[in-house]
Order: sequence, then structure tokens, then C-alpha cells
Amino acid sequence: MRPSALRLAAAVKALRNNGVVACPTEAVWGLSCDPDSADAVARVLALKGRPVDKGLILVAASESQLGFLLAGLPQDQREKLRASWPGPNTWLVPHRNRVQPWVHGSFETVAVRVSEHPVVRALCEAFGGPLVSTSANPAGAQAARAGFQVLRYFGGELDGMLPGAVGRAGRPSQIRDLKTGEVIRA
Repeated sequence: MRPSALRLAAAVKALRNNGVVACPTEAVWGLSCDPDSADAVARVLALKGRPVDKGLILVAASESQLGFLLAGLPQDQREKLRASWPGPNTWLVPHRNRVQPWVHGSFETVAVRVSEHPVVRALCEAFGGPLVSTSANPAGAQAARAGFQVLRYFGGELDGMLPGAVGRAGRPSQIRDLKTGEVIRA
């Protein structure tokens, strides 16, 4: 179910002010922020206890929102992406310095996904582009599958939380390298 226009507007306002917003995704609750905001990404990393060198996922509402990253990819690779999206399939694509270093970490690739979850899609559409998306849990803790778990982990440290339920995927998205096809996370 898509969030109300009022809730979306509040979430986008928070994102534009370096905020961190929680929302349900295909399998678990996620934390999202503006990938171009060093302050917002630093907050996400601090909340999770995650080092910047590990990199983060960019989630989008459509392939076109990732066009700046996908431009120039060979046709067979673009077709591979199209065949798997929207859905819980995350791909490592070359970033060619088109994303901030705090997003790609110490890698030559960046993780990207076009979500099929209506709340994530609505948030990306309202924001007007891709967002950072990472599981809503401190490093080493179980990923939140319900809103109350997100609140238990982060309470008042969040700038917004969109209502909804996680999708039917039983686990976080699979991550594969687009060039080699290697499964990084099953």
C-alpha cells in the first residue's frame, strides 16, 4: 500500500534536510537517506555501526532513476538488469565516479536495485531519484521485519518512518556482480 501524500511529503522534507527515514522493503525494514548528503550517510553509518568502506545500496523506483550509472553499459548487461527488475535483485555496477565515495566505499562498483515494494518506490518517486537503502538494524543485530523492531533499535534517532509491511521476500536482496555474474550475497 502506497503511503499518503502527507506522509511522503514529510519523509521527503526530512531527506532533503539530511534526515534518515525508515521504511519497509521487499524483505526487511530499511534506512534511507539522500546519497549526495555526506551528513545523512554519516548518520546512517553511525546508527548501524557500519564502516564507510563497505559501501551502501542505492535503491530506485525505476531503471531510469539509475540511468546516470547504467549509461554506457553493454546491451547484454542492460538486458540482464531489466530481466531482474523490479524486484529483490541488487547488482554491482561500475560507478565510474558517478556516485559519492561514501556510497561506493572502497569499491569500483556500487550496489543498485529497482525495488518492487510500493513504499520504497513511492519514496524514491517523491524524492525524485535513488536513495541509500540499508537494513534497519545495528551491525550484527537481526534485520528488522516489523516497525516496532526499528523503533526498538533506533527510537527517536530517526527523522521519519513510513508505515507499511515488508514484502514477501524471505531475506534481503541477492547481490550479484553484473560483469562476472558472481553471487556476492545469496
